[in-house]
Order: sequence, then C-alpha cells, then structure tokens
Amino acid sequence: MFTVNINGQDQQVDATPEMPLLWVLRDLVGLTGTKFGCGIAQCGACTVHLDGRPARSCVTPIAAVGQRKVTTIEAIGDTPAGRKVQQAWLDLDVVQCGYCQSGQIMSAAALLAAHPAPTDADIDSAMAGNICRCGTYVRIRAAIKHAAQGA
Repeated sequence: MFTVNINGQDQQVDATPEMPLLWVLRDLVGLTGTKFGCGIAQCGACTVHLDGRPARSCVTPIAAVGQRKVTTIEAIGDTPAGRKVQQAWLDLDVVQCGYCQSGQIMSAAALLAAHPAPTDADIDSAMAGNICRCGTYVRIRAAIKHAAQGA
C-alpha cells in the first residue's frame, strides 16, 4: 500500500512497488488523461509532474515517487503556467488528434513555470522528448510563445 499525493490529494493505492505510476493513475485512481504511448519513456504521452518537474510516468515505479507531489493533466490548469498553456492551446487550435497533447501540455507548463520567457532553444530542449504523430509542432511552438506572452 502506498500513499501518493496526486493533484493535491493523498491517495491510498494498493500496488506492487514496481507498478508504473502511469498504471496507478489510470487503473487504480481513474485519472485517464495521462496516456500510454510507447512504454519506454521515448514519446512523452505519459508526462506528469513530480514536484513540478516533468517525468515519464510509464517508467516511474510507484515506489520511486515517495513524498513527491504528482500533478496530472487533470489539475495542471490549477497552476498559473498550466492555465496559460491550456488557454494558448485553445486560442491557437493546437490539437489535431489530441493523443499526445496532455504530455505536450505538461512539458510546456513545466517549461513556462521554470522559464517564463523561453527562447527557441529552451522550447526545443523542453519539448524534445514529446512526439506528435500528427506533426502539430509548429502550432505547439506558437502556443508556447503565446502562453509566455500572457495568453
């Protein structure tokens, strides 16, 4: 049994220590906004925040979370950066199929929380691990810049 702070609430979960955080969130807690993409931390669809920093939940065992606070796409809009990013995504109609977008938003929100006025290099670095099979990269970059300007 593990106690995990997810989106500001302590959750008791009955999981094996090696169970990935992704499956804890989706299968045990019922938060399905975080997506399974590749299972090897290469696509970014499963990105969540651990104490405000992006982490790939598909390869993070629940035992490794410890006391860190988990934030998922369901609660990122409660943060100033997350709110700006979500609004920018809507303003610029970023989403095409949408599958990768929760991970994209989580990475972008972490970037803006750490660097409110990111350079192109900052954006490239922060978003490098997030794959969009629909190719909405131009709209993603524009939305990050829009959010940085105050969306």
